[in-house]
Amino acid sequence: MDPMQAIRVTFFQECEEQLGELETGLLSMQDGSADNETVNAVFRAVHSIKGGAGAFKLDRLVKFAHVFETTLDRIRTGAMQPAPPVMKSMLRAADGLADLVAVSRDGGDFDEAHSQELIGELNAHCNEKAAAPQQIAAPAPEAEAENPFAALGWEPVAISMEPDINEYVIDFRPRPELYAKGNETTRLMRELARLGELSVRCEIADVPSLASLDPEQSYLAWHVRLRCEQDIDCVRAVFEFVDDDCQLDIEQVEPDVAAASPAPVAEIEAAPALSAEKPRTADAAQNTIRVDLDRVDRLINLVGELVINQAMLTQRVLEAGAVKNANISSGLDDLEHLTREIQESVMAIRAQPVRPLFQRMSRVVREIADATGKNVRFKTEGESAEVDRTVIERLADPLTHMIRNAVDHGLERPDARIAAGKAAQGEVKLTAAHKSGRVVIEISDDGRGIDRARVKATAINKGLIPADAALSDSEIDNLLFLPGFSTAQTITDISGRGVGMDVVKRSIQSLGGRISITSRPGLGSTFSLSLPLTLAVLDGMVVKVADQTLVVPLNAILETMKPKAGEVHGMGPEGQVIGIRGGFTPLIDVGHQLGFRHERCDPLRSVALLIEAEGGYRSALMVDAIQDQRQVVIKSLEPNYGHVDGIAAATILGDGRIALILDTDAIVNAASGRNAPSDIPPAG
Repeated sequence: MDPMQAIRVTFFQECEEQLGELETGLLSMQDGSADNETVNAVFRAVHSIKGGAGAFKLDRLVKFAHVFETTLDRIRTGAMQPAPPVMKSMLRAADGLADLVAVSRDGGDFDEAHSQELIGELNAHCNEKAAAPQQIAAPAPEAEAENPFAALGWEPVAISMEPDINEYVIDFRPRPELYAKGNETTRLMRELARLGELSVRCEIADVPSLASLDPEQSYLAWHVRLRCEQDIDCVRAVFEFVDDDCQLDIEQVEPDVAAASPAPVAEIEAAPALSAEKPRTADAAQNTIRVDLDRVDRLINLVGELVINQAMLTQRVLEAGAVKNANISSGLDDLEHLTREIQESVMAIRAQPVRPLFQRMSRVVREIADATGKNVRFKTEGESAEVDRTVIERLADPLTHMIRNAVDHGLERPDARIAAGKAAQGEVKLTAAHKSGRVVIEISDDGRGIDRARVKATAINKGLIPADAALSDSEIDNLLFLPGFSTAQTITDISGRGVGMDVVKRSIQSLGGRISITSRPGLGSTFSLSLPLTLAVLDGMVVKVADQTLVVPLNAILETMKPKAGEVHGMGPEGQVIGIRGGFTPLIDVGHQLGFRHERCDPLRSVALLIEAEGGYRSALMVDAIQDQRQVVIKSLEPNYGHVDGIAAATILGDGRIALILDTDAIVNAASGRNAPSDIPPAG
């Protein structure tokens, strides 16, 4: 692979990280957290993208980032305040910057008109504050700068400063790698000159004679003095993109020393030879490596096979009776422990926080709010919750659709909200949290809620349900997931074609997840997604049900028990409950519910697994016997067979047999009559 192409790939990977930091910082500023650290972090993100883009001659990206950077610099220096109109333009500019990065990376059409519109917005905000008394004189454009290498020395470049300033001494020696990656020392010095008053001396002592000069080596070094208002982190940020390709020493001069230190370049003493590179500071980013995702996937598949083979080995040793040997038994235990540790470590590699996904949704909210003329506040919580990367990737489309619906259908227009006694600004909230070994993601709004009478009437008119269907509120809400259902009166670019929520449900189910709705008229709605943390391996309890071997996810089980005669009571024509610590819990015969047998089992001859299903409902699943507890590899049924009610996936046991993994929530919902949309009787 071409080395420059590899560097280019790395640059665009880092752009994604910088764009994420940019989005997070701008949203914090929009919420009123415009502290110096946040503003500086946002500035560094745009600055880093601009620096890398310049190295690859991405002129359009450099131009746009430069205008964006200039606007941020005015906020950073106090020349402009991050007022709501300014922040709205900057968030739009962040979206535009992300589009430019994508076009620069992948090619495709570039919307020059939209880019110029955003540049005009940013410049307009800057011009509005042009007469501000606190304004700091703008530096000369890069194109007008004099050649800094004249006579192998530098002329001082001054910018008007406030009285309270800092002084820094910077020793900078580039390595050959810095130039090989397309970076330029001149650009770095120009960026320093933008911060304040600069004096530079070029060290040429190491330059060899012309006969022995290697054109691919780096012989020059620079000794710099900088006087500016910014802190040392801002100065260090100038070198952020080349930090690993140079020797860099930045020291802040104490105030009394600074007062006595002459500034002009002619009076600077000869700089001493640069010392060996100093260790990275404590706040340096944690060391990471970039690994091709295909390699990680292959490793995860191999670990899955290792888990299966470990279970098979244990099974065969048990069948051979060799487990009585203490050494063999100890070895099997060690192997199982080691296999589990390897599996957990490998899965942790793929685990990622949902933050990038949530950040992407903020752009969706802004675009739909602009398109619908609504005033929307977007809030997120739990962005650090980690989920398997595959889950995150496959969540993007369904989550986007639900966010669009929340803004378009859920929230009222500002005048309607005011008339209803609400604030003109609506709120959409996106949260994530780990619960019982799963991740629960909720999308909520404080809008009008679901108009159940209208939903039912629409379903009847479309022939989706019979006219005399008696449905509970929950069943009416679930009509939204029926194919072809839509209450929109007009078709727009946003909604109205009746395609979406049924696809959302299928997408969530294909991940082994569930989706539920709660809504209160006039107060809003909440869509809850319950998803597995990983699609590869889970801890399960192997049970026997009507000559079938099933696996119950261990994280769903609260306790196991053997029912006694005085604890089991009848309820209704066929229902039964079990008394547990002063309360009653429904008993569900898993074999009968799944159709494995026609007759119901005897609770007194069964084992009850107490579980807590979605929504906090507790039930006791009756199985014939518990066989084992083990780690199993998840094999999806959807691509190979199809969806099976009550079954989440399948696995391979130690003896080579296939066992089905129960979807405990689906079992409980079906037994209790909380129907899914597919359970609602069709019209006719």
